[in-house]
Amino acid sequence: MSSSSTEKIVLFDSQCNLCNGWSRLLLKYDKHYRFTLCRVQSPAGQYYLKKLGLPRHTFESVILLERNGGALCQYHKSDAVLRITNDLGSYWRYIAFLRYIPRPVRNWLYDLVARNRYRWFGRRSSCLLPSAADKHRFLEEVSEKNPNEPV
Repeated sequence: MSSSSTEKIVLFDSQCNLCNGWSRLLLKYDKHYRFTLCRVQSPAGQYYLKKLGLPRHTFESVILLERNGGALCQYHKSDAVLRITNDLGSYWRYIAFLRYIPRPVRNWLYDLVARNRYRWFGRRSSCLLPSAADKHRFLEEVSEKNPNEPV
């Protein structure tokens, strides 16, 4: 995996069935390979959660990390979802109209789903691992010395 393929990293909970559905949707519709998926349960996911100062054992938000030059920008909750769907292009861009809903309202709804996702959609007893065909689309480990480059 080249460093250009890690310009946009999506952190997700691979024990959550809803989050796994979201990651499968990204794999299917990200035709230009803009996004690299990263399970929060992986060493790379744990590294980024620690780097961002976020809890590493409880996880309730999809996070989009975008490299902008040397800076690592982070987007959480509905902001992350809207940026991701906009970058998917095609008809997914129509979801962008939700940006006109005030962020507190969008995130309230996001938090409601996040709090209930295991009850509503189920939970895996173990992390879902990428298939051999999709393994190149996942970031599992990063180098502590140079986190811009996957191991």
